[in-house]
Amino acid sequence: MTVLNKIGREITDRPVVIGIEPYVSQAYARAEDEKLWAKVWQVACRAEEIPKVGDYVTYEILDESIIVVRVSADRIAAYYNVCLHRGRRLAQGCGHTKRFVCRFHGWKWSLEGENVEALAREEWEGALTDDNLRMKQVKVDSWGGWVFINMDPEAEPLRTYLGVAADMLDPFELDKMRYRWRQWLNFPCNWKIAIEAFVEGYHVPGTHPQLTKYGVKSTWSQAHGKHTVFGPGAQKGFGGASGGTGDAPDMRVALADVLGQLWEEVNATTTQTIVDAAARLVDELPADTPPMQVQAHLMMQAAKADAARGVMWPKIDPAHFSKAGTVWHIFPNTVVIQGPTFALCYRARPDGFNPDSCIFEVYVIERFPEGQEPKPENRYTPIEDEAAWRKVLGQDFANMGAVQQGVKSRGFPGPRPNPVQERGVTNFHRVLAEYMETGAPRPLD
Repeated sequence: MTVLNKIGREITDRPVVIGIEPYVSQAYARAEDEKLWAKVWQVACRAEEIPKVGDYVTYEILDESIIVVRVSADRIAAYYNVCLHRGRRLAQGCGHTKRFVCRFHGWKWSLEGENVEALAREEWEGALTDDNLRMKQVKVDSWGGWVFINMDPEAEPLRTYLGVAADMLDPFELDKMRYRWRQWLNFPCNWKIAIEAFVEGYHVPGTHPQLTKYGVKSTWSQAHGKHTVFGPGAQKGFGGASGGTGDAPDMRVALADVLGQLWEEVNATTTQTIVDAAARLVDELPADTPPMQVQAHLMMQAAKADAARGVMWPKIDPAHFSKAGTVWHIFPNTVVIQGPTFALCYRARPDGFNPDSCIFEVYVIERFPEGQEPKPENRYTPIEDEAAWRKVLGQDFANMGAVQQGVKSRGFPGPRPNPVQERGVTNFHRVLAEYMETGAPRPLD
C-alpha cells in the first residue's frame, strides 16, 4: 500500500527505524521552539472557554504566551502576551476583562489590541505611534469547536492545514460538544512519547489485556498528509478504539459488557445513554440476531433515547462512519477519539526545554441538552490518583516514564514502528523531520 504525504513525498510501508535524538536531545528541544512550534497550527483552547466578549485564556508553549480573547460575538483575536513597554506579561490564566493592563507601569490596551493609555506618552516626543503601540497579533482560527493559533504570519489557512482530517471529522459536529471533564498532569517523558502512545491501537493487547476478552483484532491505520487515523478491524464495527466484540458468541451480551467496561475503566469513549441502551439489548433482541443488526439496533435506540432528552445525533452515513476511523492525530500534538456524541481528546506540550518532561492534558467533550452543559475546571491530577484517571488511562500512563528511560539505553537502536498498525508514529516523525530539517526515519535493515 502507498500513502501520499501532502507536505512531502510518497510514503511506502517499508519498515523504518526512528532516531532517538527527538526524544532526548535538549538542543533538539530548543530547536523545536523556532522550527516547529512557531510554524504550526495548534489548539489553544475550546471556544466554549471564551463565550462572552472580554473572556480570555492564555496559552503557553515553551517561553511564549498567547492571549486568546473574544472581541465580539463572532470574532476571536490572539495576541502575544507581552507589554510593549518593558516586556511584562499582561495576563495570566483565564478571566474576563474590558482591557489588558500592565501591572508594572499601567499601560493599557483594548480588546482590539489598540493602546489606550501609555503613561506620559508625550515624553517620547512622537516616537510612540498608534501603529507601533498596537499589540502584536497571532494568526487565529476555529474549527470543530477548537480555537487554533499559529505564530507564523505566512502560515497556510487552518482548513488547508487540517485537510482530510477536517473533512472526515466535520460530520461528527464536534463544535456542538462541550466539556464533560478536564484533567492534566506532568509526565516524566518527552511530549512526543506521550502523543505516540495514543496514535496507534497496536498497544492494546499488551497494555490493556482486559479489553481483549473477545479476541485481538489488528487495527488499520492511514496517513493523510500531516495527520493520521486508525480504527479497529477492517474499517468497521462499533465500540471505540479501546475494545472489540468481533469474536463474541452473543453480540448483545458483548456490547453491554465492553461498553460498560469502557464507561467504568475510562469514563470516556462512550456515553451513559449508549451504555444504558446496550444493557437493554438482551431484552429487546433475540439471541440469534446477526451482529451487525445488533449494532445497528443499539445505535438507533441510543439515538432515540438521546433525542428524547434533547440531544440530537448527527446524521452520518455508515460508510463515512467506518472510513473516519476512531482515533485522529492532528499534527503535532492533539489526538481526537471521536464518536457520534462524544470525543476523548489529548494534548501534549513540552515542559520547558527539558526533553524528559511534558505537560499532558486529557478531556472529554460530549453533546448535552441545551442549558445543561457542565462547566468543569481543568484539574491538575497527578498520576498517583488512580480513582480520577481510572484503569485504562492509568495503564497507558505507566508506560510513559519507562519508555523515556528505555530510549536512552545503549542497547536501543531507536523505535521500529509496526509498518501497518503504527503508521501514525512513522508519519508523525516524517512530518516532524520536514519541519525540523533533520532526523527522518531511515529504512530498517
